[in-house]
Amino acid sequence: FLGIAFLGIGLWAWNEKGVLSNISSITDLGGFDPVWIFLVVGGVMFVLGFAGCIGALRENTFLLKFFSVFLGIIFFLELTAGVLAFVFKDWIKDQLYFFINNNIRAYRDDIDLQNLIDFTQEYWQCCGAFGADDWNLNIYFNCTDSNASRERCGVPFSCCTKDPAEDVINTQCGYDARQKPEVDQQIVIYTKGCVPQFEKWLQDNLTIVAGIFIGIALLQIFGICLAQNLVSDIEAVRASW
Repeated sequence: FLGIAFLGIGLWAWNEKGVLSNISSITDLGGFDPVWIFLVVGGVMFVLGFAGCIGALRENTFLLKFFSVFLGIIFFLELTAGVLAFVFKDWIKDQLYFFINNNIRAYRDDIDLQNLIDFTQEYWQCCGAFGADDWNLNIYFNCTDSNASRERCGVPFSCCTKDPAEDVINTQCGYDARQKPEVDQQIVIYTKGCVPQFEKWLQDNLTIVAGIFIGIALLQIFGICLAQNLVSDIEAVRASW
């Protein structure tokens, strides 16, 4: 049911953005569409939940084996991704930098992407991939003389330092921010990039992050063991007929 809920949210979001009426627009997206997270997670959860639940209720060994193998593949992919991320951390850093900058270019193209970037910059108190000047990549925020946008040489409001006394967000706080000297910029906006801030967050919360991943891994192993144990019991009963 949770998988269906995630799928429903994803399809509803696509319908609101008109993607379902023009499927070819999926390939036209300049940046990452966060709706994909809901669709992929929802699809995987639904397939796993259906196979495990129906397999157990109907004592269907094929579905139970499919459940355990699929879960095992996911566990193996997670383990491989963790090892590769540790070994090739510099390459991962470069890919993260490329990913963020690619989405900076498409900041105004998709409202979900815009909200995701704003949340990231507010949460980690950062601006751009490695600094506020990365926003030169966006056609609305770049500092070129040909840019007629009012947001020229500025940054999104999510880059602004927060005033605790303000109850309402000032969405124009980033206007002309990068025209100021760097010392003055630090008063108005976050000057640290999101990549180094993410690295710092990982180091500060390494125990919590590791605990979450270990907990997920143990749940997956537990699910595989239960499925295999049930398959063995079913086959043992059938063999005694």
